[in-house]
Amino acid sequence: MRAAALLLLLASPAAADPLADLGQALFFDPALSLNGAQSCASCHDPANGFASAEAFPEGARQGRHGNRKPPSLAYQAISPVFHHRLDGEDLLFVGGDMHDGRARGGALADPAADQALLPILNPDEMALPHAACLAARACAAQGAAMEAAQAGVCAMPLEPETTCATADADLPPEAEAAVTLVARAFAAFEASPAVMRFSSRFDDHLAGRDSLSAEEKAGLALFDGKAKCSACHVLSSATGQGPVLTDFTYDNLGVPRNRDNPWYTDIANGQGRDWTDRGLAVTLQADPVYAPVASGVEGAVKVPTLRNLWTGQPRAYMHNGWFKTLQGVVRFYNTRDVWPRCTDAWLSEAEALAARCWPAPEIEATMNRDELGNLKLTEAEEAQIVAFLKTLTDR
Repeated sequence: MRAAALLLLLASPAAADPLADLGQALFFDPALSLNGAQSCASCHDPANGFASAEAFPEGARQGRHGNRKPPSLAYQAISPVFHHRLDGEDLLFVGGDMHDGRARGGALADPAADQALLPILNPDEMALPHAACLAARACAAQGAAMEAAQAGVCAMPLEPETTCATADADLPPEAEAAVTLVARAFAAFEASPAVMRFSSRFDDHLAGRDSLSAEEKAGLALFDGKAKCSACHVLSSATGQGPVLTDFTYDNLGVPRNRDNPWYTDIANGQGRDWTDRGLAVTLQADPVYAPVASGVEGAVKVPTLRNLWTGQPRAYMHNGWFKTLQGVVRFYNTRDVWPRCTDAWLSEAEALAARCWPAPEIEATMNRDELGNLKLTEAEEAQIVAFLKTLTDR
């Protein structure tokens, strides 16, 4: 990660406690990756809204990539434990972390803590072979900060080189506390003011400290009205700090397949271009309680926060990074069901916009048809919404 991004974060409000301090140190430490060269910040860059400029950054193993775009870590610490509630006669799934909700909260009842360990142990991402290796690496690299957060947590007979060289190693009871501490520390850092800043121009507007331009105010009015954005990206606050601009639910928007997804040619895939991202359905299918309703959420992914969408750097949007511009995203919401279907399902965003058509959705049967598709926005109104979205970036 660039030095400027590290300076940006270190200049942010200080972490509130030793646990958050530890989480910040671990966040930037490449020792938690197999090759010792990749940290969490490599894919969740503070200078880019804690998101990745690349849609599919390479993992710690050369040539390996995850099958989705890394989501932003900003404001995800507010997400509640995964649960359901009734929406009329339907089940509405809420909370958890990751695009597919598989970080449900776990034993710590904290989705952010649950999520933190998944990329570290994912063979396509940071690729540590097992939790025992994580405990050994964390204590070797950040022993003083680990002990400051929890005395005695690293008093264990685990040597990093030999432990991590073992293909499969049991997690000794004395090392289990270290792994739990790492998860809790990441969650504490992500919940700290260093990550959840609430310092955007929109926050200033809500506090009466700044005025949005006429175009931005018009975009806000559309966002909360004609464009229906606030139906999912809610403008109310659940914490009293400020709106997070998500309702933490899951939705299938009908996004096309991204031909640039390296997963289609990854040796671990096996299905090639026939692979389909089923999203939340896979998570529910693994749960005997929810498995019977998994078919109803095929392709649904978590509604993200809209904070820090725009930093002036290259960016990819949606879970598969198909969109490269906010203008394209807003036009898709507006005209998905109006423009004709492209004859080529594998067009890029730029090609589809030029042809004024939309490629086929990856999964159509469960697509949201209520809050997008034919919003009847003018191009000027689309531009106003984009202008408002750019006010959501933290300083």
